[in-house]
Amino acid sequence: MNNRSIKRWVFLSILLGVFLWLISNTQLWEIILSTLFPQETRVLHPRSLPVLVWEHVRLVVISSSITITVGVPLGIWVTRPSGRDFLPIVNDITSFGQTFPPVAVLALTVPMLGFGFLPTTVALFLYGLLPIVRNTIAGLRAVPPDILDAAYGLGMSRLHVLFRIEIPLAARVILAGVRTSVIINIGTAMIGAVIGAGGLGSPIIAGLVQDNIAYIIEGAVPAAMMAIIADQFWANIEETFAYSTISSNT
Repeated sequence: MNNRSIKRWVFLSILLGVFLWLISNTQLWEIILSTLFPQETRVLHPRSLPVLVWEHVRLVVISSSITITVGVPLGIWVTRPSGRDFLPIVNDITSFGQTFPPVAVLALTVPMLGFGFLPTTVALFLYGLLPIVRNTIAGLRAVPPDILDAAYGLGMSRLHVLFRIEIPLAARVILAGVRTSVIINIGTAMIGAVIGAGGLGSPIIAGLVQDNIAYIIEGAVPAAMMAIIADQFWANIEETFAYSTISSNT
């Protein structure tokens, strides 16, 4: 790890510390929001901010983990000879999942799965699938054919080539897709509050219904900070992995 990477990780740690301090300091939120919006009788949502943040993080982490677990192997499979014929179908399905509005997914899944956490997770899973699958396919297809030919010429099996050559070379592109998917899920998870999944969408929706801007800010600011932290985290992972790959090759 070079000095630049270390500085980026230190900055991320400081940012995460500030975020945790802010969401745990309810009194500070009340003072600031009361000062900004003195006309509001209540400036904080009835549910505590740490609980709302935890619910939001849980939605994003679980849905993104499922998306990564499904999306990366799916992208790998359709670039193999056994799955190459399914590539157009997979592209169409994942594109459809991205263009289909999450609210519409919720409307279809609620009658089958009920309200709350589960249908929201399904909606986030479908919505975050496209960037991961597309980037996995693009990264593996971008591996130079002469490198693959040289690896096969050395007697390496397809499995060894995949895990020792293709995936390391495509990892940065794949991680960029994961990064995009996670950021999308952080924003899209707001809709979970509509069907009782909780999260930072709860104060935003309550603020819109009650015309209370303080509630909206209470939900929007932590969500924006969470997106920045997640973006920096995956950017650091990308850079660290790229540096380790270059170092191992040299």
